[in-house]
Amino acid sequence: MKFLKTGLALTLLASTAQADFSANLGYASEYHYRGILQKNSSASGGLDYEQGGFYVGTWAADVGDGLEVDGYFGYGTDVGDVSLSVGFTGYYYTGDFDDTYQEINLGAGFGLLSLDVAIGEYDNFTGPTLDYTFYALSIEKDGFSATLGSFAQDFDGDYLQLGYDTTISEIDFGVALIFANDDLVGDKEESLIFTVGKSFDLN
Repeated sequence: MKFLKTGLALTLLASTAQADFSANLGYASEYHYRGILQKNSSASGGLDYEQGGFYVGTWAADVGDGLEVDGYFGYGTDVGDVSLSVGFTGYYYTGDFDDTYQEINLGAGFGLLSLDVAIGEYDNFTGPTLDYTFYALSIEKDGFSATLGSFAQDFDGDYLQLGYDTTISEIDFGVALIFANDDLVGDKEESLIFTVGKSFDLN
C-alpha cells in the first residue's frame, strides 16, 4: 500500500504544471470526525492538488496531545450522471492522542445523494489490529446537508449530522448538529458545532 501511494504521488508530481494547487485554513468550535468528538476548539490546515481527476493532499488538525496529520490520494470521475471515486487515506498522530488508521475510500454520487464507504485498519497502540468499515449516506441541497453514518466490524456506533454551509466574502461558515448513539460516543450524544474556514488558490 505504501508503494502504491508513493508511486501515484510521483506520477502526479511529474505533471504538476497542469495541476490545480489549493490550500485551506479552518477553525471548529468542536472538531468531530464521523460523529466522534476529537477536541474542543481546534484549528486546522491543508494543502491539495488535483490534475485530470487525480488528487493528492495532506491535512492537519490540533487534537490537544499533538497533531492529527492526514495524507490521502485518489481518483474521481463521472460516468454519465454518476460520480465515482476511489482513494486511500492515512491518519497519523504526532502525540499519544490516538494510533494510526489506514483505509481505502470508495464513493458514489447521483444528484443530491452520495454514498461513501471506508474499509480500514486501526493499529490500536499495543493491542491487536482492528478492522472497520464505515458507511455514510448524505443528501445536500443549497448548502443544507444531512449525513447518516454507521460503523461495522470491530467498531460500532451510528450518528446523524445535520448542517448548513455558506460563503460570505470568500470566507466559509458552517453550523452542524450531531446526534450520536452511546455505542459511538458514550454520554455526549448531541453536539452543536460552528466552523469557519478559508480556501486559497495557489496557481
